[in-house]
Amino acid sequence: MSRTTIYMPLLNEGTDVWRPVEAEALSAGRYRILGPVSDSEEWAFVPGSIVRGVAKVFGDGNRVIVAASLSN
Repeated sequence: MSRTTIYMPLLNEGTDVWRPVEAEALSAGRYRILGPVSDSEEWAFVPGSIVRGVAKVFGDGNRVIVAASLSN
């Protein structure tokens, strides 16, 4: 499978914050999160997790894929 960049929601930031992270594209809109996580961040999903990716449009009009939920 191919590597790509998706956006990870960060936790405990006080506002919505998204970090671009490397992921392995799987099938049917699923991605395996690759690491590592910075010591200063708390990711919604840990490296190795398989997540469902969904499209999101940021305020600047940039359309990206974000990690939305855990997947099988």
